[in-house]
Amino acid sequence: MNKNIEFYNKNADSYFKTTINLDMSEWIDRFISYIPEGGRILDAGCGSGRDSKTFISKGFSVVAFDGSKALCSLASEYIGQTVLNMCFDEISYENEFDGIWACASLLHVSYDELIIVIDRLKRSLKQSGVFYASFKYGNNISEVEDRSFANFTEETLIEMFLKAGFVVKDCGFSMQIRDDNTKQKWVNIIAEKD
Repeated sequence: MNKNIEFYNKNADSYFKTTINLDMSEWIDRFISYIPEGGRILDAGCGSGRDSKTFISKGFSVVAFDGSKALCSLASEYIGQTVLNMCFDEISYENEFDGIWACASLLHVSYDELIIVIDRLKRSLKQSGVFYASFKYGNNISEVEDRSFANFTEETLIEMFLKAGFVVKDCGFSMQIRDDNTKQKWVNIIAEKD
């Protein structure tokens, strides 16, 4: 089993509790400004289900999935609908979503596989659909608490999405909002399927 998924299965309860109330409203508002009313959103690597619940409360149709079976169980209960237990390499949707939300989830995909995963997710989007993703800021692979992270700068993230055939609509920084005493900087991107 993937060591990142293993970490989330072992630590699902504590991860759920420490992330469920984080305020992602700034980037959620930017993202949904591109989504039609009642549009369909894929929450890719939904974790606790926090953002899925927000999208549902705003009238969007949401399909959520996560690689951690334990988190899927907690998130399903929290959002009141089934969260699919699957990994990025299992995605097979075609032109179904107005938006993809990948908040702090793609960062666990290796650099080698990331462009393949982004292309697979791109196929899930309708024409002019938008894609949000966030990564820890940096230019390296880091290891933290038995998890591996692929980190990006603004320039390298924009370059990757342009290479994947997207039009970048927004890219910017945010600071860690989880109360873990880190001063972690994040880079966020919203890109449109060209």
